Amino acid sequence: MKRLMTCFVTLLIVLSVDAQAYKQERDILYTTKTDAYAQERLKLDVYYPETLKDCPVIVWFHGGGIEAGEKEIPQKLQEKGYVVVGANYRLLPKVTIDKALDDAAEAVAWAFRHAREYGGDPRKIVVTGHSAGGYLGMMLCLNKAWLKAYNVDADSVWMYVPFSGQAITHYNVRKMQGLSPLQPMIDEYAPLYWVRKDCPPLILICGDRELELFGRYDENQYLARMMKLVGHKQTYLYEIDGHGHGSMVDPSFHILDTHIKMMLGEQVNP
Repeated sequence: MKRLMTCFVTLLIVLSVDAQAYKQERDILYTTKTDAYAQERLKLDVYYPETLKDCPVIVWFHGGGIEAGEKEIPQKLQEKGYVVVGANYRLLPKVTIDKALDDAAEAVAWAFRHAREYGGDPRKIVVTGHSAGGYLGMMLCLNKAWLKAYNVDADSVWMYVPFSGQAITHYNVRKMQGLSPLQPMIDEYAPLYWVRKDCPPLILICGDRELELFGRYDENQYLARMMKLVGHKQTYLYEIDGHGHGSMVDPSFHILDTHIKMMLGEQVNP
């Protein structure tokens, strides 16, 4: 009987989340920058449950090589009991990579300031995104200077979960210096440059090493190894077999959900 009641209560909790009404606010200007391009571009959307409180907050950065793409609320993050923030950032080559990274940091800082207005918990902020968006999140995680500029400690982020982020200097940053995508470089714009042992959990997800873009899995594998060698205990690396750079996105959300449940102390189903 006790086990039956426990299952019944669990079912009620699941049904209450599934039955939640969700709202979305669009095109919120998140920046204090005043130039025309920033005013046009630096907007975000927020998707949130109407009545839940203290929810995990997912900050999602879109992909597109830092030179294309638009903010989005991924369907796989909807109706999960999450507050989801989909943010734009300025794009290359209209701006330099410093500007794009600064925009990403400002968007995360906005999420910290406004999380509770949408039922979110600022202690449970997850920074994630695909490809270029994953790269931006990795840089915010490992080089604390970007978020510090907005009075946010990078280590106050709950966890970072880049989907196929670039671990060396991003190929379009190199392109602006006249280098090809197959000419590797590690400088201050490479997450690898900033490996450190004292950051939040870092969950690296990539597609099949033989199908990924420009050796993306191999970069992440090296980053994971270096993080462990410097003493970081919570670096995880996943390879999604049979999936390339684009198709790895959908199955990656299951890994993201699993790590959120682990952080919440909830039961995890394989």
